[in-house]
Amino acid sequence: MKKLFFAVFALVALAAAPKTYAQTKMVGGAAMYPTKDIIDNAVNSKDHTTLVAAVKAAGLVETLKGEGPFTVFAPTNEAFDKLPAGTVSTLLKPENKATLTKILTYHVVAGRWSAAQLMAKVKAGGGKAELKTVSGGALWAMADGKKLYLVDEKGGKSWVTIADVNQKNGVIHVVNTVLMPN
Repeated sequence: MKKLFFAVFALVALAAAPKTYAQTKMVGGAAMYPTKDIIDNAVNSKDHTTLVAAVKAAGLVETLKGEGPFTVFAPTNEAFDKLPAGTVSTLLKPENKATLTKILTYHVVAGRWSAAQLMAKVKAGGGKAELKTVSGGALWAMADGKKLYLVDEKGGKSWVTIADVNQKNGVIHVVNTVLMPN
């Protein structure tokens, strides 16, 4: 009887426990903890060293450590490598901070948008959902089967390769191409 009581008590306690957004995911060989903020996780991903350097150069570290919530479409190092030669080094120069900031904030949407929520928005929009970015631009989310992708203002396409990397102050969706605003 005691064992049954404790088993029922344990189940009730689990059911009453606060729900977390998700479990820890691996990105770039590092654990992304949902209890840490976007920056504290991103600095550990070996796939996002260029993005982290760009965020630092643009002065956006404190913003992305803020309360949020933010949805960040995080390009990998390989995504940055697709840009024309010299683009990244040029953008990282202090005199190009405004342009870099515009590009980076174009990858951020206010709120916490899970892949399932984005897919539902795409479905409700007849195959396309417009997302307003923090930079003031627009991105369009679309789907190909169960795969989510984004189209930027210049017509470029970026696939979500790892979705729902939950953070204390938002969510990251890893993307394979840098999104470009007009």
